[in-house]
Amino acid sequence: MRKTLLLLVPAVLLGGCTWGINPDPGSNGVRTVWTGDVSGCHDLGKITVSVMDHVGPFDRNDIKVRDELQVQARNSAASMHADTMKPLADPVDGSQPWEAYYCGNHPVGSSAPPPIQGNPQSQPQQPAQAPQQQGGGFQTYPTKGG
Repeated sequence: MRKTLLLLVPAVLLGGCTWGINPDPGSNGVRTVWTGDVSGCHDLGKITVSVMDHVGPFDRNDIKVRDELQVQARNSAASMHADTMKPLADPVDGSQPWEAYYCGNHPVGSSAPPPIQGNPQSQPQQPAQAPQQQGGGFQTYPTKGG
């Protein structure tokens, strides 16, 4: 019992670590596009980032690993003068590829229907949509295998 407790204490303490990965100035201006068309954007190149996904025999929290990968990718994209990035695949063994883009004012992944031409009085009223988040913030991820 005592040996098990001695092994669990470091795992719990290390499980909360963020390993010092912090957003760089300017990286909050880089938005993440999870789905959507980026064909109107200028492709700036591929970014591959990696973090530790396990400590010894212990796996780190998947959400923390994904968050750290996104922060690193956003930092790299900002240094490339990109304003948009998109994951190319799911993380594998703590590594994930991303693509960096410069989109300027080009709307990415816009699912809004085109405006109706004709009499503006006859256009149906559309409910207000939440603004698209630009950089920063929290992101939820699907669980493994789901």
